[in-house]
Amino acid sequence: MAHTNELFGTLPDGTPVHRWTLERAGVRVRVLTYGGIVQSAEVPDRDGRLVDVVLGFPDVAGYLAHPEPYFGALVGRYANRIAGGAFALDGRTYALARNNAPNSLHGGVHGFDKRVWDAEPVEHGVRLSRVSPDGEEGFPGRLEVSATYTLDADGALRIAYEAVTDAPTVVNLTNHTYWNLSGPASGSAAGHALRIDASRYNPVDADRIPTGVELVTDSHFDFRTERKVGAEYDHNFVLDKGRTADPVAVAELYDPASGRVLTVATTEPGLQLYTADHLGEPFGPVHGVALETQHFPDSPNRPEFPSTELRPGDTFRSETLYGFGVRG
Repeated sequence: MAHTNELFGTLPDGTPVHRWTLERAGVRVRVLTYGGIVQSAEVPDRDGRLVDVVLGFPDVAGYLAHPEPYFGALVGRYANRIAGGAFALDGRTYALARNNAPNSLHGGVHGFDKRVWDAEPVEHGVRLSRVSPDGEEGFPGRLEVSATYTLDADGALRIAYEAVTDAPTVVNLTNHTYWNLSGPASGSAAGHALRIDASRYNPVDADRIPTGVELVTDSHFDFRTERKVGAEYDHNFVLDKGRTADPVAVAELYDPASGRVLTVATTEPGLQLYTADHLGEPFGPVHGVALETQHFPDSPNRPEFPSTELRPGDTFRSETLYGFGVRG
C-alpha cells in the first residue's frame, strides 16, 4: 500500500490544490484538497484491466468550469435541499442561500465542495479538515469538520466524517461521486443494474422537496430486486436498516459489460439516487450514477424525519464504504 501527495494546480487567487493518491489491493484512488473531490478511482474489470470509474477532470480548471454537478465532491454543511432556503432551530429562523431557487442546495453558493481543505496523512489514506465559521452560508455555529479517506485491505474506499460545533446547528454530509463502471469514455451508464435495500422512498414536489414517505411497491422506485437503473431519478430512498453505528451494505451497482460491481455500505438512513439526466458537456445524460448516502432532504423542516441537529458536546459521525468487485 502507498499514498503520495503532489501539487495538482492552483485556484485563480493562487491557493494551491494538492492531490493525494491512495493505492492498495490493486485499487488506485485520487483525492483533491479542493472540495474533498474523489478525482478518480481505478479498479479492475473481470479480466483484471484497470479503468477509472468516476467522472472527473484532469485539472483544476475543469472543476472550476463545471461546479454545479458537484463532480466527486464532499458536500456540506447540508447535503441535498432545504425548502425555501430557511429553517428554524430553537425558536430562531436561519436564512440560507437560495442557490437552487427557491431552495438551498448542498450547502449554498460556496459550500464545502468549493473550499480548500487542510490535509494530513493517516494510515492507508488522508484526513481532510477545515473550520466552517459561524454564519458561513447562513448556518449557525463554528463547525470543526473532517473527512478521512482510506483504502481497506480489500481496496474498498472508506470515507469517515466527523464534526463538532460550538452552537446548535444542522449537519448532513455526503460524497457526490458519479459512478460509471465501464469508464467515462463508455457513454451512458443507463445499462447498469442497481439494487437498493429500501422499501420506501421520498416522493417530491416540483421543487424536489419531499412530500412524505411512500412504499416503493409496484413503482419504478422498487430496486429491492436488481434491475437496470435507467433515468429520471433524483430521489432519496429510506433505507430499511435505518441509522446504524457501523456501515451496513445497502446498495449494489453492477455493470454487465465490464463485470465491475460497486457495493455501498453506510451508517446513514438514506441514499439519494441521482441519474444526472441533464448532465452537460463534456459528459451527457445519465453518464454517471450518484449514490449519495445521507440523511433525508429538508430534515430541518421535517420533525418526522431523522434529525440532523448537532449540539455542543456531541460529535457528528458518519461513515460510508465503497467496495469494488467483479462478477464473471
